Amino acid sequence: MSTIFTKIIGGDIPGTFVHRDDRCVAFLSINPMAPGHTLVVPIEEVDHWIDLSPELSAHLFAVSHRIGIAQSRAFDCERIGMVIAGYEVPHAHIHVVPTNDMSELSFANAAAHVDRSDLDAWAAAITAEL
Repeated sequence: MSTIFTKIIGGDIPGTFVHRDDRCVAFLSINPMAPGHTLVVPIEEVDHWIDLSPELSAHLFAVSHRIGIAQSRAFDCERIGMVIAGYEVPHAHIHVVPTNDMSELSFANAAAHVDRSDLDAWAAAITAEL
């Protein structure tokens, strides 16, 4: 069964992408903890991150690192946080989040809705720094 991320990757559901290669994608969260909150997702459907191959895991972290550097340049933030939880979608993914305080790395703070224009502006800011 395809996950919602597979549907986004395949273009069946809209996504605001900032990166794509043959092994993973990165797109903005529609329920962001902060402006620029990005998900780095393998194209291969793997439920739990510990089941990723070491090579794919390393690639996801390298892409997350590049995204984090771009976010730190694009957004006024103190740190870039990273979360791997895996409860919300059964498809491994890394949350890369611009933050100013540890409390901002809480799914309880996730926005219920964000305007498409905000997602587009955040994506443009990140891709300009990539």
